[in-house]
Amino acid sequence: QVQLVESGGGSVQPGGSLTLSCASSRSILSFYTMGWYRQTPGNQRERVATISLGGSTEYTDSVKGRFAISRADSKNTVYLQMNNLKAEDTAVYYCKAETRSGPYWGQGTQVTVSS
Repeated sequence: QVQLVESGGGSVQPGGSLTLSCASSRSILSFYTMGWYRQTPGNQRERVATISLGGSTEYTDSVKGRFAISRADSKNTVYLQMNNLKAEDTAVYYCKAETRSGPYWGQGTQVTVSS
């Protein structure tokens, strides 16, 4: 069993920045990949960014150049640095870990971008 706890969400004005954190109850070195996803009401959850065990990263096109995913293995934590936030980034952001026993999700953290 893996527990993932997200934090760092909140309200910010357009152009602002936030950093999300995802803390794992187990060593993230045992996970294939970790990632951030987001979901708005009535829509499917979409992949935002992922990072592999080897450090390779992938981003959805709409956040390239603005968001950065990183990991701190010693802290069992993955981060999502979000810069130049836009209203369309408003969503609940979820952390996901791909493990040998299947995927695990966090409970989500709300990000609201509004003037």
